[in-house]
Amino acid sequence: MIDFDAASFLLQWATGGLLFLWVTTRRREVSLGYGWLMRGVYALMAFGAFWVGVAVIDPLPVRDISSLLVGVVAIAVLVSSVVRRRAGVAGQNELAEARTARVAAMTGIDRAAAAKDITGPEFDPRLDLLAPVIGLVGVVASGLHAGGPAWLAVARFVVGALFLGAVTDAMLLGHWYLVQPGLARGALLELVRWTGWLWIPEVALLLVPTGMVSAIDGSIDDGYGGLLVWFWIACVVTTIGLVITTRLALRERAYSAVMAATGLLYLAILTAFGIDLVARALLS
Repeated sequence: MIDFDAASFLLQWATGGLLFLWVTTRRREVSLGYGWLMRGVYALMAFGAFWVGVAVIDPLPVRDISSLLVGVVAIAVLVSSVVRRRAGVAGQNELAEARTARVAAMTGIDRAAAAKDITGPEFDPRLDLLAPVIGLVGVVASGLHAGGPAWLAVARFVVGALFLGAVTDAMLLGHWYLVQPGLARGALLELVRWTGWLWIPEVALLLVPTGMVSAIDGSIDDGYGGLLVWFWIACVVTTIGLVITTRLALRERAYSAVMAATGLLYLAILTAFGIDLVARALLS
């Protein structure tokens, strides 16, 4: 009903993750190191997708070339960010200067501002859109190759890429608050909202016949007496429950609320992947 292979999955994951990296970097609030980490991680996933596609399974040229280009472009954008690192990030610089001025006004202690490169522009977050646009081509090609109704397969692959990318980036950004504790919560809240909204089409598309509805009513045998079906249902319910709980946790003013939210997102990423992977296994 729908093919399942590691190359397509890794490309989906990298594409969605890099797209939501742009969602975060466009705010110009998160320090450059976060972008370096994310681009490096997703570039490795893209290269892994390329290797699996050409060396392990049957090649699919569009998907495999797309995977290679995603990795190359992500590394190139990373290098561009490193080159422009002395210019910093506008939002982060403004926040640091405002806090320095506030401390100076209260204590009379004036701390020198960090040196900045003002001879050229800072890193342009729009560059982070290049890799996911290229990756989207490969994701669509994977969907067309997967079998079943073309529109349904492509929709499942594209939405799956976005869903997995959003929840992964949310979890990793939560950890970045340990590195940048003064970061406002807006960036994390935005990713949590995206995860919640994308849960709706992700589950709906997997239910569309032939889909998980067929597994639930017994038309498709999961081979484990219905255990995998119940596990999938549990993942569906638990994921949205964790997203809602994470959102509620972030309403608390204490810094520990961010760490609590990050722990909840740890669990959410496991259940979110359960939604996607268990369904793929049953429908393949």
